[in-house]
Amino acid sequence: MTQAPADSDAFIRQHTRITSAPLTPELRFHLADETIEIWTRTEEALGEIGLPPPFWAFAWAGGQALARYVMDNPDLVAGVRVLDFACGCGVAGIGAARAGAAHVDASEIDPFAVAATRLNARLNDVAVDAQLADIIGTDAGWDVVLAGDVFYEAPGATRIADWLASLHARGAMVLIGDPGRTFLPKSKLEALARYNTPVSRDLEDREVRQARVWRFAG
Repeated sequence: MTQAPADSDAFIRQHTRITSAPLTPELRFHLADETIEIWTRTEEALGEIGLPPPFWAFAWAGGQALARYVMDNPDLVAGVRVLDFACGCGVAGIGAARAGAAHVDASEIDPFAVAATRLNARLNDVAVDAQLADIIGTDAGWDVVLAGDVFYEAPGATRIADWLASLHARGAMVLIGDPGRTFLPKSKLEALARYNTPVSRDLEDREVRQARVWRFAG
């Protein structure tokens, strides 16, 4: 798995600014203002080493919805072990840590997302153990699993859904934040909450998305 350059923290700081996401005004993150600029900067500086696009530079609607939901319902995560799967900038995991989780793991396959999550956790004075790993199929005994915006493309969607369903079946609370992605397995889920979330038109082709928090039914 590709490792981020040693100066990844400096790159993140240089090409983002510290701000809040619409659903989580009490939290702060290193986020990009301009979609095209951060994409271009990433390709120019880092594209040759095969890193993914800079999804870490944005607080996606599904992750925001999860963070808002657990902070508004802290009894769901207080005192337990939480996983923020495919964490991006870490918004859901940081929300869980703020809500009182005993321990928060975060996973990503993009080393810059791991670096951004660590920076953002420090910015919010919470502890998040962010690791570079493909953890699908593993089980470290998490009590709560948060998965935001993970069903946006067909490759891997079934694999992710089956793994999350297996964690639910053994007793974990699996919460999915999703703003209407095509490959969300709705037939297996029930909605818990919904949030109208301002988003970038460059990223989403609209200015507001309705992000929902789901859990497996039954």
